[in-house]
Amino acid sequence: GRFWPVVAGALATVTLLQVLANFANDYGDFTKGTDTAAGRNDRALASGAIPVASMKRALGITALLALLTGIVTLIVAFVPGAISGTEGGNLDAARMGLLGALGVAGIVAAMRYTIGHNSYGYQGLGDFYVMLFFGWIGVFGVGLLVAHHVSVSWALPALFSGCMSVAVLNLNNLRDHESDALAGKNTTVVRLGFRGGKIYHVVLLALGWGALGMFFLGPWNEGVWRGTLWYGLIALVHARHAVDVWRCDTPKDLDPELKRVALSSFLVVLFMFMDQTLTP
Repeated sequence: GRFWPVVAGALATVTLLQVLANFANDYGDFTKGTDTAAGRNDRALASGAIPVASMKRALGITALLALLTGIVTLIVAFVPGAISGTEGGNLDAARMGLLGALGVAGIVAAMRYTIGHNSYGYQGLGDFYVMLFFGWIGVFGVGLLVAHHVSVSWALPALFSGCMSVAVLNLNNLRDHESDALAGKNTTVVRLGFRGGKIYHVVLLALGWGALGMFFLGPWNEGVWRGTLWYGLIALVHARHAVDVWRCDTPKDLDPELKRVALSSFLVVLFMFMDQTLTP
């Protein structure tokens, strides 16, 4: 009785957190002078599409909505009798408190990527935080929210999710590495250089798919996963993507690759979710 409401609440919360991160990135890069009208007319503030005051209001409203949806989702997941038809039981205050703290940390992390004097995105720590929140915390946190327990084997799909998310960030950083360097935004690509960033990208893809392959082939699954041919086809798409990124010499030509890796990675997650919820 709780499953679908909890999944819907988790989806709404993480979507709001992603929107919050995008707003914060737009605001932080603009106020630091990294994004200018000449270089980033696709950004809301840099292009002059909206005023700074409106973006600040959007940041506050989105953060509040993420907090509220997160609280409601925790109540539905852990408070006995919170929704009609749920089973009784004891309040699991420890798990509820842990996930609540992680949710608040997610809101802070989303805003601190580029906002503030010591924003971690400008110190080259964006990759670490993306791996942490889109990988380990994202998978284990939602797993704990839905199932009320975790499994060590979930570390492997968590690594895949984190690597693919860092790959998306890395593509952004590859595309913008010249302007980032001029603005003092010391991303991983700025530190490694354009060629080093491309090597790093290929390593991320290989590590992520290696982890997912180990998860599917490991003894803990006992044949419960179906449709692995689809995962193989998406892996081939990512292999071609890796080749195209490696051959790319013009940063702006990486824009189409952002959509390719993001959407295909989402398909992997969607197939895994459907496999476990829509099949007998």
